[in-house]
Amino acid sequence: MRSKRILIVTSEFPPQPGGIGTHAYHLAKHLEMNGYEVAVIADQRSRSGEEERIFDGDLRFKVYRVGLHQLRLFMYIKRILSLFQYIKTADLVIASGKFSLWSVAFASLFFKRQTIAVIHGSEVNFTKRWLKVSINASLKRFQKLIAVSHYTKGLVDDIHKAVTVIPNGIAIEELDRISGIEKSIAGAPALLTVGNVTERKGQVNVIQQLPTLLQAYPDLHYHCVGLPTQKDTFLNIAIALGVQDHVSFHGRVSDEQLISFLKSSTIFVMLSSPTQTGDVEGFGIALLEANYFGLPCIGSKGCGIEDAIDDYHSGRLIPYDDGDALLSAMQVILFDYDSYKKKAKAWALEHSWQLIVKRYITVLEL
Repeated sequence: MRSKRILIVTSEFPPQPGGIGTHAYHLAKHLEMNGYEVAVIADQRSRSGEEERIFDGDLRFKVYRVGLHQLRLFMYIKRILSLFQYIKTADLVIASGKFSLWSVAFASLFFKRQTIAVIHGSEVNFTKRWLKVSINASLKRFQKLIAVSHYTKGLVDDIHKAVTVIPNGIAIEELDRISGIEKSIAGAPALLTVGNVTERKGQVNVIQQLPTLLQAYPDLHYHCVGLPTQKDTFLNIAIALGVQDHVSFHGRVSDEQLISFLKSSTIFVMLSSPTQTGDVEGFGIALLEANYFGLPCIGSKGCGIEDAIDDYHSGRLIPYDDGDALLSAMQVILFDYDSYKKKAKAWALEHSWQLIVKRYITVLEL
């Protein structure tokens, strides 16, 4: 019997950073490992395309890249043309990311294929009416939806009945291969956030609460690892609060450096908050990766992070803007630190991609 041919259309894909891309990569990889024929359509995001060519050359499945163009309209057109070309050889199409939802829904008007949308959060939470109407209309054309958290599912419950929640996974075997070593970093305790330095990821929410935390922990230091998109804005806020000496922005780092930060920090913090445009945290893979290295997490309520933290076991869930709650969560974790470390690791192991992909296969084969 011929294996099912799956086409994954995604708005992001490695080697460039991004949670949607990381998810799409591991979904493609583990479906291929389970006997499916997999192909991916994704954008080139580096200027030369050399990073993508090197990365794609080591994969066991085919990646069709849409070339980078200064005019985004040309890339949108090329995405649709590529989809119309490669959908002909697919039995099932999985869409992940905003434009992917639109384009696969549009293609479904011309090609009768099984379609599944993976929804992460922001792409189904627009505040502009025309965007919300268009994405809702697109979602209705998919036979099935997979939401990465119960929070995300709640955003579409009123427009689609066939929604299954499957949490994000982590690639344990890849984490084990990275030779990051524990090192001495500033802070006692040392707090860490990994992710694009933006309003959504919540680094600014931690910075605004540092005056409260420093009263109890004067040697505390906050480390921010990730693309420094809004670094200057957040640094100015730290300066205005007089806490700039307790904050470091490290930028984008290598995999080895990232693992070293995870092994060397005390508590991982992600106090994500929604933006005015509806950008929200749909899950939080970085939290599980931190847990895998025994790092307890503190995350915000009211978003997909609620599915990524096992409250009072792998970490704590708190309001993103409550300094007293953050201080209390830190004290609770530090008081029973060894227990939190062990339970954090156990929670991460429950989200191995080897286990998560089986839940996807169940949905694909229904």
